[in-house]
Amino acid sequence: MGPTAPTDWLDIEHFREPIEVNLIGLINVTINMLPLVKQAKGRIVNVSSTGGRLAFCGGGYCPSKFGVEGFNDSLRRDMKAFGVKVSCIQPGLFKTPLTDLEKILKEKEVIWNRLPPDTKKQYGEDFTDAAKKEKLTKACLNTDISLVVECMEHALTSLHPCAHYVVGQDAKWFWTPLSRMPAGVQDFLLLRNREEPAVSHRK
Repeated sequence: MGPTAPTDWLDIEHFREPIEVNLIGLINVTINMLPLVKQAKGRIVNVSSTGGRLAFCGGGYCPSKFGVEGFNDSLRRDMKAFGVKVSCIQPGLFKTPLTDLEKILKEKEVIWNRLPPDTKKQYGEDFTDAAKKEKLTKACLNTDISLVVECMEHALTSLHPCAHYVVGQDAKWFWTPLSRMPAGVQDFLLLRNREEPAVSHRK
């Protein structure tokens, strides 16, 4: 997943790893297997995220998943002529090691401690304490990972697989509907979940 933090806390290496693994790695595996998949008129099932529809955090994770969505859409259209069905799984937030809030906050704290004093001053020393609340993330966590597996099974075995599988109550009733709303509505709801930097209150 890589660290999730405000963009101006990060450097290019924080973005590189999640993009290399989640996007470049996925593309590399896919294109190397394509000749065999086309020959067999098989299926391709890639895993994106609701973070590929709506950037709910800073860092490399959401850009990598937006890339997966774009790659998967173009691949699906390219493969139609060869009888290859392409699906994309879009899970919401599930309780896994990736969403371990304690680990996420520790990564964020390490980055915070390395920031220059001017940046810390802009955000305010109490910014990281406020970030520990993460109310929305806690409220949205799904615990039944079998829902994702069931979608994968359907995509692989059903006569008419879906192009997209939206998985999890949070994905169906919050993230996906929010991704279709105007940017102003998205910003208002997502920013309510986090403390604003101290600088935003100054003229």
